[in-house]
Amino acid sequence: MANEKERKAQEARDAERQEKVAEQVSKTDEFLKEHSKLIYGCLIALLLIGLGIVAWQKFILQPKKAEGMAQMYPAEASYRAQEYDLALNGDGNVLGFKQIIDEYGSKAGESVYFYAGMCNLELGNYDEAIAMFKKYKGKESILAARSLGCIGDAYVGLEKYSEALSWYDKAAARANNPFAASYLLKAGVVCEEMGDNAKALDYYKKIKDQYPQSIEGYDIDKYISRIETLMSK
Repeated sequence: MANEKERKAQEARDAERQEKVAEQVSKTDEFLKEHSKLIYGCLIALLLIGLGIVAWQKFILQPKKAEGMAQMYPAEASYRAQEYDLALNGDGNVLGFKQIIDEYGSKAGESVYFYAGMCNLELGNYDEAIAMFKKYKGKESILAARSLGCIGDAYVGLEKYSEALSWYDKAAARANNPFAASYLLKAGVVCEEMGDNAKALDYYKKIKDQYPQSIEGYDIDKYISRIETLMSK
């Protein structure tokens, strides 16, 4: 008897669920019928937007990228020849990095900002160099660290030593390999320029402890000895 009551109760619950499902389906069908034009319009709009994006990438963005990268070759050749003004500003026949940035921006590749920064740094245009290096978003760790270190170099050129020290720290942290020793050495030299020999000694000892096999590590003892002698007087 109890099983019979339980069975009937379960059938009642199942029937109630089916009724609710049918009601929900009916409401959904009614909504779709009432708003079919709007729904189809939205789907068509999304399709057109998707096609527009694909067309823009294929017929505008990709050719622009290829054109921008092609313009980089003469400027890169001038840079490798250490003709920094020509590489940066061009000569009227070929574009320099500055014109390439104005016309193509990052479409020419992230390296355009790095090269422009290096040219400005070599030419003593320190503020412009900083601006270019800060725009560089390359993900290759060695170049990324170098761009940070070059910002430090530019601040040294501007005699803004505390700012330079901050960027050398960032460069060393970004490199996190024997290349970091060069940024730590520069940081130590900046500390000496600022009159903070104790902090300079910390940087030199960090090179000795963490990067003894680096180029800087082979000569770091003389830096440490010199600072310790100065501090003992």
